Amino acid sequence: MNAEVRALDTRLCPECPPLPEGIEHRLRDRLHLDALRRGARDWRSRLTLGLALIGPGVLVMLGDNDAGGVITYAQTGATYGLGIFLPMMILLGIVAYVVQEMTVRLGAVTRRGHAELIWKRYGAFWGWFSLIDLVVANVLTLMTEFIGIRLGGQALGLSPWLTVPASLAFITYVLVFLRYWTWERISLFIAVFNLIFVPLALYSHPDWHAVTRAFVGQGWIVPGGFLSLTFLILISANIGTTIAPWQLFFQQSCVVDKGLLPRDIRAGRRDLLIGVIGMVLVAMALIVLAAKTLKGMPDAQDLNAGAVLAALRAKLGDGMMALFALGLMEAGFIASIVITASSAWAIGEAFDIDRSINAPPRRALGFYLPAMLGTALAAIVVMIPGLPLGFLNLSVQVIATVFMPAAMLFLLMLLNDRELMGEHVNSPRRNAVSIAIMAGLILCNGLYGIATLFPHTLGG
Repeated sequence: MNAEVRALDTRLCPECPPLPEGIEHRLRDRLHLDALRRGARDWRSRLTLGLALIGPGVLVMLGDNDAGGVITYAQTGATYGLGIFLPMMILLGIVAYVVQEMTVRLGAVTRRGHAELIWKRYGAFWGWFSLIDLVVANVLTLMTEFIGIRLGGQALGLSPWLTVPASLAFITYVLVFLRYWTWERISLFIAVFNLIFVPLALYSHPDWHAVTRAFVGQGWIVPGGFLSLTFLILISANIGTTIAPWQLFFQQSCVVDKGLLPRDIRAGRRDLLIGVIGMVLVAMALIVLAAKTLKGMPDAQDLNAGAVLAALRAKLGDGMMALFALGLMEAGFIASIVITASSAWAIGEAFDIDRSINAPPRRALGFYLPAMLGTALAAIVVMIPGLPLGFLNLSVQVIATVFMPAAMLFLLMLLNDRELMGEHVNSPRRNAVSIAIMAGLILCNGLYGIATLFPHTLGG
């Protein structure tokens, strides 16, 4: 920040060279936020500041309700109905808040992105390890996003040769040619449409008595038992669609690029809480919708987006199916935008190049190009006919769960580095909760591995 302030001072000198365009945009955004902070004396100005600070938390959590997540929740509701998974979404929302709140503090205090801190604190080996994990997981996840875009468009009568390339072009445009503030506002506008699944669930006329029973612990029937392979797969997939490595990298870098400071941590937490509430509402709405319209379908755990759309058309009619298709496309769209940005930030931070969405493309090709190539690869793959869509979707969510403990370990070490964090270092209580989350992830991964390799060992 001091270097940027000195750069601003030179900007006031007519004889000095002009500021680089990316730094000028970032400084303008930060000065705008600073002016709002200084002017926040009544409720209107404080509301304006609060709205201006909204962004990273809402985007990371609504972006987390991606096309793969939509289908995972539908598979869950179709397989187990309104049982244990419905209240579990609240628990997973709390877990997501605990994990992502750490990235808010880390970004606001250090003014550095997640990848940059790993490389600088732990060296190139662990830097490469975390970066490769992230890029591989991101490309696989992006495949599920473009599958959602493709199938949602086909349900609306649109050719995949239109929807997929057009989506890729728009994702490229907003990331490469818009500056951070505009990119964030457009992304937020798209993300709001994630809530379309809530009225869809209400329209399906769910059994509210059964919903209530699920929240008081009744009706938690799990065919095959809690250690069955199907249950463990869906548990892992639901965790993977709630917390994933890309979210850590995205939100921390987003906080940095937006210009949040330690004084904004409380506002960042509010922003995150709004996003978590939206994520949980959408997840529960999708489970309720699937339990009402898809429960009892054969091989429900193998459902893909096409099968879900066909079943909704049969049960609710063309209009509701069309709304679901639009929601599916939106989910894939917003997730593709934020996941691509997470790749760009991580690669830029790892190689110490321009790493801001404010950077003009002519000066930051190394920042934009690798991320866009990964996204383009995912778009090309989903155009291959005959892909096992349901299997691919679940596999990607499970992979996110497998990668998450290692990502959380780096996060915890950074949050306990007093030299970095000062007074914002993790408390013992936060550490205990985070370690419990990590242990739960490792246990889930271990049981899933045992059930896969030795299906009769656990009695499933």
